[in-house]
Amino acid sequence: MSAIFHAGISGARGRMGRAVSTVLDARDDVVVAARFDRGETPDLSLCDVIIDFSTPDASVELAQACAMRGGPALVIGSTGLSPEQDAEILKAAGTIAIVRSGNFSLGVNILIGLVEHAAQRLDPRDWDIEVLEAHHRRKADAPSGTALMLGEAAANGRGEDLADVRSAPYDGITGAREAGTIGFASLRGGGIIGEHTVLFASEDETLTLSHSAIDRSLFARGAVAAAAWVRSRKPGLYDMQDVLGFRQA
Repeated sequence: MSAIFHAGISGARGRMGRAVSTVLDARDDVVVAARFDRGETPDLSLCDVIIDFSTPDASVELAQACAMRGGPALVIGSTGLSPEQDAEILKAAGTIAIVRSGNFSLGVNILIGLVEHAAQRLDPRDWDIEVLEAHHRRKADAPSGTALMLGEAAANGRGEDLADVRSAPYDGITGAREAGTIGFASLRGGGIIGEHTVLFASEDETLTLSHSAIDRSLFARGAVAAAAWVRSRKPGLYDMQDVLGFRQA
């Protein structure tokens, strides 16, 4: 049996926070030492690791507070961070271990690898790439963090920076699609947990790679696995590719 560790939950009253709480409460190797939301001040000394599904501002404030005292480690699932906020998370990772991911699903992280390999092998002069995602009506950011991860994987496969090849949203008279660009489309409605599709389209065939989330608990289980992994790591910024052992040291 694994050694018992003490975990905190940031954004505990949100949908993902409640899902993480349910997963943690069912484990014998975890003590939930703190549950809190934005505006509440937890005792960070009680925790070995904190799982954070809150807001970009709250995630940055938490990372700064943890870095200032040298711990605890963090698992950050908040999406929609600005480049400046990303920089603050990276700065905090110089002092503490942080796993940050736009999606904690095993299936999605395998999909990311497949997308990168496909993009590497399909000539951008002949194959267009579109990333499509759908989420519930309450999701505030678009495209989703996972969609951006998939776009980055496609760009990496082509040896490009996503910022250089990402196309503007299609609206009105846009003209012909520029070869080599990567497009995004977002849908919001009802209680959709998460649907992601990467479409590779040539003049005479299409290749579709997709993932559907059936139950929100799959993200919570992945986040808890990340927490168990990162609590004993040296300072640095990690992602689920590291947690799952897909990335070579």
